[in-house]
Amino acid sequence: MPDTSTGSDTGTGSTRRDTARPSRRAVLAATAGLTAALTVPAHADAADDERRLRDLISGMTLEEKVGQLFVTRVYGHSATDPDQADIDLNLKELGVRTAAELIAKYRVGGVIYFAWAHNTRDPRQIAALSDGIQRVSLDQPRGLPVLIATDQEHGAVCRIGKPATLLPGAMAIGAGRSRSDARALGRISGAELRAMGVHQDYAPDADVNVNPANPVIGVRSFGADPDAVAALVAAEVRGYQSAGVAASAKHFPGHGDTSVDSHYGFPVITHSRELWERLDAVPFRAAIRAGVDSVMTGHIQFPALDGSGDPATLSRPVLTGILREELGYDGVVITDSLGMQGVRTKYGDDRVPVLALKAGVDQLLNPPSLDVAWNAVLTAVRNGELTEDRLDESILRILRLKARRGVLDHPWARPDRIGRTVGTKAHLAAADRIAERTTTLLVNEDGTLPFDHHRERRVLVVGADPASPSGTTGPPTGVLAAALTELGFTATALSTGTAPSAATVDKAVAAAGNADAVVVATYNVTAGNSQRTLVDRLLATGRPVAVVAVRNPYDIARLPAVRACLATYCWTDVELRAAARVLAGHVAPRGRLPVPVRRADDPARELYPIGHGLTY
Repeated sequence: MPDTSTGSDTGTGSTRRDTARPSRRAVLAATAGLTAALTVPAHADAADDERRLRDLISGMTLEEKVGQLFVTRVYGHSATDPDQADIDLNLKELGVRTAAELIAKYRVGGVIYFAWAHNTRDPRQIAALSDGIQRVSLDQPRGLPVLIATDQEHGAVCRIGKPATLLPGAMAIGAGRSRSDARALGRISGAELRAMGVHQDYAPDADVNVNPANPVIGVRSFGADPDAVAALVAAEVRGYQSAGVAASAKHFPGHGDTSVDSHYGFPVITHSRELWERLDAVPFRAAIRAGVDSVMTGHIQFPALDGSGDPATLSRPVLTGILREELGYDGVVITDSLGMQGVRTKYGDDRVPVLALKAGVDQLLNPPSLDVAWNAVLTAVRNGELTEDRLDESILRILRLKARRGVLDHPWARPDRIGRTVGTKAHLAAADRIAERTTTLLVNEDGTLPFDHHRERRVLVVGADPASPSGTTGPPTGVLAAALTELGFTATALSTGTAPSAATVDKAVAAAGNADAVVVATYNVTAGNSQRTLVDRLLATGRPVAVVAVRNPYDIARLPAVRACLATYCWTDVELRAAARVLAGHVAPRGRLPVPVRRADDPARELYPIGHGLTY
């Protein structure tokens, strides 16, 4: 079991070291100035700074080293005083009551925030949680700052919601085709995360989405053109890291051509090695050239790269042979969540973390049982399957990252900057401007759009209302209706869902009788989906109908009779407000498809190619 003492530790199972351990003050003093030095490797003092990091590692017990490799969830809004329900969840899943107990017991090197773990109520609470975690960690013997991380991709995956700035997601940015917008997204998001004490963001997604049926990537990708994706990935990496937040390109070696969600199954990529070089590898090479701090692995089988049948996360040929040796990457490699089925299909939860480290991984993210995984790694070192030197290699990379991003010097949140940084008018205005450059007009027959608030004054907004990615936006029909009303229309919302019943369709058709125009929000329309019936019935009323595809632009292939269609690539408020301005003619549509839309009746043929997009 992990050592939970607060006094001296002999490091059972490892070589006994000098018992005079550096104090917390000494540790921080020893690392002072590392940020600037490690940002520029050629600095005259870089060798000294490297020695200081190695000295930190040499002072750790084996148990502390094992803990530094893990990044884990923990429930609650406070490090020391979470709600009772969160205490109960922590006891059930982690065997501790609080984040403070978690750190004291396992000495973890990282913590990941989730909305569902109740970590992200509001910016000031997040900052207080971050600082609480740091205080607890630094108060441990030989305590080091914790690397606090989250998945703030924007768009479809967003853990921290309003009042933080929510920006368009990757495929929307791909439609805007602007490197400066991608960099601005990283810079704005990074500045806000850093103010809340978050140091690492698991973004951008570097997958090239060439499969319209991809259930897990889709609009999280910048698009289907590897060169365009590469340029935007590199720009976003630079934006985040200029703000002091470590970026993470994911999911190596490329998750863009799967029809299986690795959360629930084990995808197989059938690309040849040659195709991988031309397609999947391109954005990762760009991220590495941009100096990306971390690369996240994918729980995918890629036979052309490794014929063993192992997931890439556990593949030494993929992670060491290709990523490190061929691509020359020496930054931090982090697994995708070890609780996902894609990495648990072939091996047990006690073997997965050990095999990941043997493959070349540095950080082990969110194992289903931290106790099982922690003890498995400890046992592997004690029985000789892993060496302590192997752990030291990974810890050194992690410490370099922490030093480069200023976490060793100043791990704290910046609560005094929250009001001047998080969700500011300038950031929100920038998000709106970026969104306006991404909205894509796919179809506009006979000048259906823009609507005129004199001619089509009464607008009915119907359609799908998927749950907000961050839990703080929407519902989409309500947001669209409110935005149109602000623009001079009289708009009403009627939620019909993603699979409207016959009665719901009848209700929408009846409501359309009192409207001058109708807007339909669609969400992942499939061949047999009743959203198609809803659209066809509304078209039959003779009212002008505009479809807004609020997630996948592929919806239009299933709606051949539609005369006006916009794609927003996500359903958060910033994209929907921009779509309303386009519908009303207040701004002209400027987005261009970053993926091809193929015909529903003949997928081998393109309905709309990459780059398609109309304007007024």
